Formats: sequence, structure tokens, C-alpha cells
Amino acid sequence: MNKVYPDAASALAGIVQDGQTIAVGGFGLCGIPEALIGALRDSGVTGLTAISNNAGVDGFGLGQLLTTRQIKKMIASYVGENKEFARQYLAGELELEFTPQGTLAEKLRAGGAGIPAFFTKTGVGTIVADGKELREFDGEQYVMERSLVADVSLVKAYMADRAGNLVYRKTARNFNPNVAMAGKITIVEVEKLVEVGEIDPDQVHTPSIFVHRIVVNAHPEKRIEQRTVRTD
Repeated sequence: MNKVYPDAASALAGIVQDGQTIAVGGFGLCGIPEALIGALRDSGVTGLTAISNNAGVDGFGLGQLLTTRQIKKMIASYVGENKEFARQYLAGELELEFTPQGTLAEKLRAGGAGIPAFFTKTGVGTIVADGKELREFDGEQYVMERSLVADVSLVKAYMADRAGNLVYRKTARNFNPNVAMAGKITIVEVEKLVEVGEIDPDQVHTPSIFVHRIVVNAHPEKRIEQRTVRTD
């Protein structure tokens, strides 16, 4: 089975549809699948529910899909860098499900592991727990959180072999492994493609069983979210 596709558009072809839930790896602009996000924008699909730590920035990352109004709902933990996100949310044009960051990571990991729900202390006594089941364990209150499974996951890794074994690079690892697990179909963007056997098995971060399609983007922009320089 050939998992390698010539470009991001062909990797998404026949997979993405209106109204899907799409999980996207990355933290800020670090470790985001730039080419796949651009191809998703160009596909024209609408009514998406996007699961991601954040929504990028205005005009880049998932911010592009907010500009084109392709996202109807965000499930995220931080959205402070995106003015268009704030405008749409405050105007009632965008649904938002705020989730504590660690809880969001565990919701994705649990979804990928086939665990439908779990209990956590995070959010007890706050609006995060509103409408959710509470249960006591060892004298402490916990809130039940449902796991997340995406129709399609878009992931960024540094390297893959042709079977789909993945290696992430430094902090770009962030949410990507959990997002890769949580997708019914997982499409991965990599900078480097090698032959099967070239990656030391002990260095594999995500095994090939979770990966369905691969596209190479050897020279991503890797834009810096907030550039701060020293004055002369």
C-alpha cells in the first residue's frame, strides 16, 4: 500500500468533506502542518469542527480557515493570538468549546486509545464542569470528560518512512502524537521521507498503524508567532 502522495491537495482528495471534525496538530505556529492546512483551505469544504490547541494567528495556520469561514466550531485551549477568532466568537458567528490544555491532550490520547471517557480533577468547581457528570474518588471530586475522535487528523512530523513510522523534532512534537492517534484517517506532512528500515525502531514516536497518507513539504515556512528582537 502506497501511503505517499505527490502534494497536499492529492493527499486530502476524496477524504475531506463538509461538516467533518478535523483535528490539527501544533502549538501556536510550532509543528503545524502548513501545506495540509493550505490545501484544506483551497478544498473549499465548510462547516468544519476543528480540534486544535489554538486557532493559529490571523492569516496563518488555522487562522486562514477562519478568514474563509470554513470553521463553524473550535475545540481549543487557547485562542489569544487571533483577532478574527475573537471577532467571530463575540459576534456569535463561531462556536467555541474551551478545554483545559492537559484535558484536551488527554481527550485526544484517550480517543486514539479507544477509551470513551475519563475522570479528572481539572475544572471541578468551574464552568468547565457545567453539565458534566461528577464523581467522588478517595474523597475528591472529579469531572468526567468525553474523549475526542476526529474524522480526519492533520499532523506535522519531521521525518517518516514510506510505511508511515514518524519522528517529530523537538517542541514540534507537542500535540501531534495525540492528534495522530485520534484520527479515523490521519494525513501527515513531513520534511524528510526515508525508506523502511532507515529509522531506528527505538526512535519511532508514532508507529505506522496510525498513519494513512503522507505528503512531503521539505521547506515549510515555520513562521515565528511573536518575533521579539533586541534594540541596538
